[in-house]
Amino acid sequence: MRDEIYLIVDGKRIENFLSYKLEADIYTADDAFSLELANPEINIRTGLLCELWVNNDRELVGIIDRVMPSYNKQGRKLTIEGRDLCGLLVDSCCEEFITVEGMRLKTLAERLLKKITFINRNDIDYQENIRGNLKKKKGRSSYLALTDEAQNFSHIMPGQTIFEVLKIYAMSRGMIFYALPSGKLVFGKPKDGGDPLFQLVNKIKDSSENNVLSGAKIEDSSKCFSMVTVVGQQQGMDSIGPSTINTKAAVENKTWPFYDDKGKLRIYKPYVAIDNNDSRSPKLHVQMLIEKMRQESFQLEYTVAGHSQGNRNWTINEMCRVTDEVFELEQSFLIYGRTFELSKEKGVITTLKLGYPGKVQ
Repeated sequence: MRDEIYLIVDGKRIENFLSYKLEADIYTADDAFSLELANPEINIRTGLLCELWVNNDRELVGIIDRVMPSYNKQGRKLTIEGRDLCGLLVDSCCEEFITVEGMRLKTLAERLLKKITFINRNDIDYQENIRGNLKKKKGRSSYLALTDEAQNFSHIMPGQTIFEVLKIYAMSRGMIFYALPSGKLVFGKPKDGGDPLFQLVNKIKDSSENNVLSGAKIEDSSKCFSMVTVVGQQQGMDSIGPSTINTKAAVENKTWPFYDDKGKLRIYKPYVAIDNNDSRSPKLHVQMLIEKMRQESFQLEYTVAGHSQGNRNWTINEMCRVTDEVFELEQSFLIYGRTFELSKEKGVITTLKLGYPGKVQ
């Protein structure tokens, strides 16, 4: 099936592209896009909101950051570059001292996002029961309601970026803060399993079902550690007892290359982070760090033709079954990144980044 892609900007639809590159990644704060248009008939300026649709699904809501008209002997073209709506939060700073002691994440998010253009505070996804092992309580069904007790951060400084503040606040509750291609902001976690919606196949002898153009496997321990510790202090807070003034959580990473197959320590490489929020923060924070290191330690990257499989566009935060006889893989992975691309050299392709689903208990 031939993919249909078009851009909506300033109320007008553009369909003819010389090239494009459209990124989406759970672990990237502000996903980028670039488009090359031939002889556009409308005036496109920086700061405009744009939407990019692929096969009638909205795959980008973003702001145009840069416009570059140019020409040569072959004719004129216009290059447009920008980022998704999270780019506004990466750039925008808190303007005043804000006392946030005892303020919940949802309250803080709505306050900081109140003045940010194009952000719909009512459309933020506070994911339900993201760790899968929390029992629902009456009237408190979401993970946020179960874990987002009032936090003990005292204040926010002017000049801190909104994204960084919300990211830190989320980390103290074991969550990450990210944006989906549709423009929805999410506090939660990537999927930890479920039925795969997609399939990647690369067989050596029987290639009739193969749909992979290229593949790469990356194993990287440079950002991983054998011992991960989060410590905190809450001195001077009358509401807590002495036993919680100094808080600490530590997790051993008993995987290769730090431990051998017999469980013997090979490399001692400690990592320590500080989280002075409250007594619950270190445990939740250290779990999140272990998950992040696990994701960074093993990654798969595949290139496929087109932007869809069946009737679905390739989508981040979805499971994919991988059958790869070269890498000896037969299991499901999480799609955490995807890039739609059109170029004269490569044609219409999608690059997929996959990693482990799952969580640290």
